[in-house]
Amino acid sequence: MTEKLSESTKTKENPKINLALAAEAEAKRNQPPEANKLPKPTGWRIMVLPFQPKVKTKGGILKSDATLERQHIGTVCGLVLAMGHDCYKDKERYPEGPWCKKGEWVIFAQYAGSRFRIEGGEVRILNEDEILATIQDPEMILHEY
Repeated sequence: MTEKLSESTKTKENPKINLALAAEAEAKRNQPPEANKLPKPTGWRIMVLPFQPKVKTKGGILKSDATLERQHIGTVCGLVLAMGHDCYKDKERYPEGPWCKKGEWVIFAQYAGSRFRIEGGEVRILNEDEILATIQDPEMILHEY
């Protein structure tokens, strides 16, 4: 009986499979979903794809799914996927023009916007005035939670 119990409690996961899954996740990281699968933001709203952190640490340790999820939800960076047709049209509010454009990385408040899941991950819809800054490289921002 004890022999059967110890056999059933052994993990049978193959580390090579985990590494393959990690490599696949890393390749898909921060890639926007197909445009035809995305909703179109209305009015002055902006749709962003939140930054997805690296699957491995610098030392080569794979992060747990829970850690990756916390970092993904808590991120303040995102890639602008689409903009509503009224974004930044008000010349009185935005005399210098738009704060961001499609394809740029932006920073926003941690709990800003509405979050929802689509096939391929989570996206957020923000109001145009919730964009705080643009950045060149989201890796420059610490994503530790």
